[in-house]
Amino acid sequence: MPIGASRTAIQLDPRDNVATALVPLAAGRAVTLEGATVKLAADIPRGHKFALRAIAAGEPVIKYGQPIGRATQPIRAGEHVHVHNVASQRATREEGVRCQVFGCRGEEAKD
Repeated sequence: MPIGASRTAIQLDPRDNVATALVPLAAGRAVTLEGATVKLAADIPRGHKFALRAIAAGEPVIKYGQPIGRATQPIRAGEHVHVHNVASQRATREEGVRCQVFGCRGEEAKD
């Protein structure tokens, strides 16, 4: 199984602060990934993300070991992570090439 995989959710990289639901998950359910357990604060639809730990407003949301956006408000551990609380952060073409050549370590994408 990939890093942080269970039958209900997956954490794609150990640096990720979010995981993805593989099945619909009900609020209150405990999900264990990488030895840590998170109690879900909301229903999480299949394919959607939830926070593995608290994420402060303005902090990068990390998936695939890379920033995919910034929290627009504080996000509690177990809370649904989606467009209502994250602003997308797409990498420029140059950054994508740099990451492919040199690797990225969750650094903030530049505008």
